[in-house]
Amino acid sequence: MAPSFDHLRDEDLDEDDFDVDEVDISDIREKYEVQLEQGYDAFVVVDGLPEVTEEQKPKLVKFLLKKLNTVGKTREDLIFMPMGEDGKSMRFAFVEYSSPAEAAAACRQLDLVPLDKKHTLRVNKLTDVDRYGREGRIDDEYTPPKIEEFQEKEHLRSFMADPSGRGRDQFIMFRGESVGVFWNNEKDTPENVVDRQHWTETFVQWSPLGTYLTSVHAQGVQLWGGPSWTRQRRFAHPFVNLVAFSPNEKYIVTWSNRPISIPEEGHPALSVEDDGKNYVIWDIETSKPLRSFAQLDTPAAPAAEGDAPKKAPKFPWPAFKWSADDKYVARLNPGQSISVYELPRMNLLDKTAIKIEGVVDFDWAPATVQRDGVKTYEQLFCFWTPEIGSNPARVGLMSIPSKQTVRSLNLFSVSDAKLHWQSEGAYICVKVDRHSKSKKSQATTLEIFRVKEKGVPVEVVDTIKDTVINFAWEPKGDRFVIISTTEPVGATAVPPKTSVAFFCPEKAKGNAVGNFKHLRTLEKKNSNAIYWSPKGRFVVVATVANTQSSDLDFYDLDFEGEKPESDKDLTANLQLMNTADHYGVTDVEWDPSGRFVATWASAWKHSMENGYHLYDFKGEQLREETIEKFKQFQWRPRPATLLGKEEQKAIRRNLREYSRIFEQEDAERISSADVAVVEARRRLLEEWFAWRESIVQEVAEEREIYGLPADPAAELIKAKTSELSTDGEEQVIEEIMEEVLEETEEIVQ
Repeated sequence: MAPSFDHLRDEDLDEDDFDVDEVDISDIREKYEVQLEQGYDAFVVVDGLPEVTEEQKPKLVKFLLKKLNTVGKTREDLIFMPMGEDGKSMRFAFVEYSSPAEAAAACRQLDLVPLDKKHTLRVNKLTDVDRYGREGRIDDEYTPPKIEEFQEKEHLRSFMADPSGRGRDQFIMFRGESVGVFWNNEKDTPENVVDRQHWTETFVQWSPLGTYLTSVHAQGVQLWGGPSWTRQRRFAHPFVNLVAFSPNEKYIVTWSNRPISIPEEGHPALSVEDDGKNYVIWDIETSKPLRSFAQLDTPAAPAAEGDAPKKAPKFPWPAFKWSADDKYVARLNPGQSISVYELPRMNLLDKTAIKIEGVVDFDWAPATVQRDGVKTYEQLFCFWTPEIGSNPARVGLMSIPSKQTVRSLNLFSVSDAKLHWQSEGAYICVKVDRHSKSKKSQATTLEIFRVKEKGVPVEVVDTIKDTVINFAWEPKGDRFVIISTTEPVGATAVPPKTSVAFFCPEKAKGNAVGNFKHLRTLEKKNSNAIYWSPKGRFVVVATVANTQSSDLDFYDLDFEGEKPESDKDLTANLQLMNTADHYGVTDVEWDPSGRFVATWASAWKHSMENGYHLYDFKGEQLREETIEKFKQFQWRPRPATLLGKEEQKAIRRNLREYSRIFEQEDAERISSADVAVVEARRRLLEEWFAWRESIVQEVAEEREIYGLPADPAAELIKAKTSELSTDGEEQVIEEIMEEVLEETEEIVQ
C-alpha cells in the first residue's frame, strides 16, 4: 500500500533518482490537455428574460435555445443562467457560441427581438460588458440621468414652403470648390439659400425625398438639412466612394473600394466584425451600422461554345437593391443566387438565399403592386437568366416573402436582356437582344409583363428590326419611347445614326389598357438619351456626351391640336414643340414639378463651355450661364403629395381658374418688378441732381470769398472778344458758303 501524504517519509522522496524537467510528457499533454478558447469573443449576455424558479429553468432554457440557434450553434450545457438567493433567476444568462462570428450575429440579429408578449431580449457581447463595466467606469451609487430641456428641432421639409408663395423648386450647384443651394427664379438670377466652400470632397447628392443633402469625405458621409443647413447625421465609413439611399430614406448604403481596417484603439462606429468589409448598411435615424458586407467578385459570364470569352461585367451599383417599402434589401450573387434580407434586423429571409442558376440581374418593383386576385402582402422583383447548355434563357417574376415565382417566360437566342419597370409597377418591359443563328446580326424584342392583370399576361412587341439602345416608360403612364440603331453597339469614331420610336396603347373600353402599338418613328437622328417629365406627357429626346451633336427635342404626347387620321384609335397625339442645342451637354434633368428642364456640361467630363441652361417644358430657353469648373447640378426632390386622388381630380377640373390667378400674380410680380426698377432709377437721378446743386452752391460761395466772378465763363468770353476787336468795337464777320443743290449731265450727239 502506498503511503499517504501525511505519513510520507523523506526517504521516499529521492531527488537523485529523476529530474522532473527531464521527463518528456509532450505526448500525454497533447492527448489530454483541454484546448481553451482564448478570450471571451464567443460569449454573449442575454438580458430581459422572465424570472423563473429552479423547476421552471429547464423549460425556459429550451425555449430560449430555439431563438439562439437561429443565428448560430449552441447547446443547453453552454447556457448558464444565474439564480438568486431567493431561488429565482436573475433574468439574464451567459451563452457560449461555437465561434466569435456567431456571437456577433446574435448581438446584431437577436437584440431587441421579442421573446414573448411581455419580454424583449437584449443581447450584448461579454467582452463589451467587461470593457464598459470594469472598475472605475461605473459609479457604485446610482445617479438619476439628467434630462435635458426640450429643444425644438428645425423642420427638415421647410423647403416645401416657398417664402415667395410661388411654389418654386430648389437646386444645388457644385462649381469649383463651392457648393450652393438656390431657389429657381426662371429667367432671373437664382436666389441663393446657402453657399459654402469645401462642403464636400468628391460630390453631393440629395436623398430620394429631398430631406437631406449628402456630402462625401475621406472620414465618411454627412447629411445636412433644415433651414440653417446644420449637420443632421454622420456615418463614419473611411474612404467612402459611393452612397445609396433606400426609397423612403430609412437606410443608407456606403461603399469603399478599400476594405475597412479597424485600428487597435477601435473605431467610433464600426467593430472588429466589420474589418475587411466594403459595404455598410446604416440606420439613418440612429446613425448606427446594421450590417457590413465584403465585396463579391464579378466573374465573366460563361461563353457559348465557339464564342470568344466574355469580359467581366462592370462594377454593379447599386449592389444592394431595396423593395418599395424599405422592408427588404437584396443582393445579387452573380450566376448563383439572390440574398434577400429583412429590415431592420438584416437577417437572411428564411435563413437561406434564393438559388437561381446563372442569374444575371434582378430589379424590385418601384411600387407596392396589388395583383389581381391577390389579397396578401407582397413585394415583387424580376430576374433573368441566360441560356445554359440546352436550357433556354428565362425571365421570372418572384413574390416576397413567399419566394414564389408567380410568372416565368422562356426565351431563345438571347444575347442580353435589360429590365425596365414602369414607375407604378403596372408593367415591366424586358428588352431582349436576340441574335440570328449565324450570330452576325442582332435585333430587339420587347416582352411586356402586365403585372396588375389576372395571370400576368405577356405582350410581345416584335416589330423592331434594329437593336434598341435606350428605353424609357412614361412615369405614371403606359406609353414608352425607344432609341434604336442598325449599326453594332460599341465605341466608334463616329456615333451611328439612330431612330426614335414612340409607342402607346390602343383605345379600349372602360379602364382597360389596349395593346401597345407603334405611333411614330423619327429617322436619321443622333439622339441617345430619353428624359420623361416626372408628371408624364412631355419628353425630351437628347444627344448627350457627343462631341459632334448636342440636340434637344421637346415632344408633347397629348397635343391638343388636330389629331392625324391614322392615330385616331391610339391614346397619344405626338407633336414636336421645340428644338434646342446645348454644346457639350453631358446631363439633363427635369425638376420635380415637370415645369423646367436643366441641361449642363460638367467639368468632370470635359472642360469646354462648362455651365448650365434652363428651359421650360415647351423647350423655350429661360436662362444660360457659363461657369468655370462647373461640376454638378441637381434638382431637390419632393416627397409625394398628401392630396388624395379626388382632391387632385378637383384641382385638374378647376385648373383654368387656378391658371388665371397664377397668371395675374405673375403679371403683377413682373409689373411690380418694372415699377421697382423705374423708381430706383428715378431715386438715383434725384440724388444726382441734389448732389450737383449742393456742389454748385458750394463753389459759388468759395468764389465769392476769394473775390472771383460768379460766372467765370462769361468773363472769359468777354475778355476774348475785346482782344479780337481792333478799335474796341464789335466786328461782324461774314462767311459765304456755296452748296451744290442739283447737278445734271446731258450727252449731246
